[in-house]
Amino acid sequence: MTELGNRLKEARLAKDMSLDDLQKVTKIQKRYLIGIEEGDYSMMPGKFYIRAFIKQYAEAVGIEPEEIFEQYKDDIPTTVNDDIPEKLSRVQSRKDLSGRTSKVFDILPKILIGVFIIGLIAVLYNFLGAKDQTEDAEKPADLTEGQTVIEESEGLSEGKDAEEDGNNEPAGDQEESAGENGDADENAEDQEAEEEAKQEIAVVQSSGKNTVYELKNAEKFELEVVSTGETWVNIQNGKGYSFFQGMLTAAGKKSEKVDFSKETEASIVVGNSTQTELYVNGEKIEYQVPPSQSVRQDITIRYAPKTE
Repeated sequence: MTELGNRLKEARLAKDMSLDDLQKVTKIQKRYLIGIEEGDYSMMPGKFYIRAFIKQYAEAVGIEPEEIFEQYKDDIPTTVNDDIPEKLSRVQSRKDLSGRTSKVFDILPKILIGVFIIGLIAVLYNFLGAKDQTEDAEKPADLTEGQTVIEESEGLSEGKDAEEDGNNEPAGDQEESAGENGDADENAEDQEAEEEAKQEIAVVQSSGKNTVYELKNAEKFELEVVSTGETWVNIQNGKGYSFFQGMLTAAGKKSEKVDFSKETEASIVVGNSTQTELYVNGEKIEYQVPPSQSVRQDITIRYAPKTE
């Protein structure tokens, strides 16, 4: 057993935690926790996971991971894919949010002024148009009585001819026109139904490497995790039951699909988000936190089944 293993084990015992308790808190398999305490990293998936598991172990027993990495740096394998500290990620997120909010408030007055000007133009246009129509209606007709009678007769004759032409239209043309209108109505209804059926998935909460999504307006919930390189994943439901836990590689087992249609929540731990893609009902889900900021991602997807 190494000094690092002794340090972590003593901290765990001081908190009166068993290895089973630690496994529930960190979601790390018990055999990996034993390997960390004994200094045996041979069963670990890779160097990145050694550092990630030690970091989670230290946080769970109340030790600063940075202190562990600095004090026992000779005993811990190094990797270029270390997570950016969570505090830095939070500061960056707040800075981005503050910047976006400031830009919105800068643009808002210009938008309001533009809307006011457009509304004013529309009111003036309607007022002037109504005034012109009133003046045209009140203008006296500069015609003699004979001319008025002739024009009225011509108008009645033209209206009668147009009515007769409409009545003499072939029945086939009328049916064809009705059929085209019916097809247009059906296409419009199909388009509305398709828009209503489109699923919605949105971020409702994000903190550090943890992100919560909500899936709505979907008749099913099928999750697929695809590896584009090499990654470790753990897929559970909201009650903690694990459907899959292990490695996905582009050269071996590339993906894992789970049907959560009868569940209300799915929880996915992604060990290497830079080489992992998530799909819900065939739609790719973008990470709220860029993988360059946090390689590990803890994703929760809440599912509200579609109701009629």
